[in-house]
Amino acid sequence: MKVTGFTFIRNAVKYDYPVVEAIRSILPVCDDFIVVVGNSDDETRELIAAIDPQKITIIDSVWDDTQRSGGRVLALETNKAMDAIPADTDWCFYIQGDEVVHEDDLPAIRKAMETSVNDKNVEGLVFNYRHFYGSYDYVGDSRRWYRREVRIIRNNPAIRSFRDAQGFQLNGHPLRVKPANGWINHYGWVKAPELQQAKQQYFHSLWHDDEWVKKNVGSSTEFDYSGISHLAHFTGTHPQVMQARIASKNWHFTFDPTARNLGFKNNLLHWVEKKTGWRIGEYKNYKIVKN
Repeated sequence: MKVTGFTFIRNAVKYDYPVVEAIRSILPVCDDFIVVVGNSDDETRELIAAIDPQKITIIDSVWDDTQRSGGRVLALETNKAMDAIPADTDWCFYIQGDEVVHEDDLPAIRKAMETSVNDKNVEGLVFNYRHFYGSYDYVGDSRRWYRREVRIIRNNPAIRSFRDAQGFQLNGHPLRVKPANGWINHYGWVKAPELQQAKQQYFHSLWHDDEWVKKNVGSSTEFDYSGISHLAHFTGTHPQVMQARIASKNWHFTFDPTARNLGFKNNLLHWVEKKTGWRIGEYKNYKIVKN
């Protein structure tokens, strides 16, 4: 079984993406790795080149900034990486620049790939998600956060990145998947307030025109983390590759997990989900294959 990792990145230093940690977190289960590096205003290419020259192949890319509607440019860059995956690869392991896998999950993830590698009915593997917010001590605990997404796909040229590169589809249809038996730790909402605000201004420019960004993101120099409805304390451990970054955190964030401001409807839906595990009306861009 051959596994190729892949991702894309641009301006990782400027916007403080933990892309090195992301790549290193899954590199042990990958035979090789494709990184599409976009035209950057910083040292992103040098950062990627220093990780593991034996395993990592860099593809230089120029982003089509006219493809900003709905984040389409992100899917286009993802597809560039997918198109470079060797023909003899069985599984393609996708990781975004702010997603990190815990080393403790790697054996189970590899076993899930080995178990399904010859089952052509399985087109991908779906991961559970933790979305950290404000600091490394809190995770999103409301319906605004997606719970699962596909990050391992079969090496099939007909599978394409979907919409803003959150997931994948095969000929316009959701993939048939099984659980990867692992978690993605999403750190995109954990940055110093000034860096988070800069990222938001840039990130939303990939979806909307300049006027929308100016009106909805604003020109403040710091992101206001207080507009969150509900969080929970994180009681687990972070991946080893994240420890140095966590230790260097230089801002303070607090939240009262008992304070909820979801409204009656969302409070009811939240209660149902906690009691039953059923998220009513949940969007799923995949179909779970039953054993």
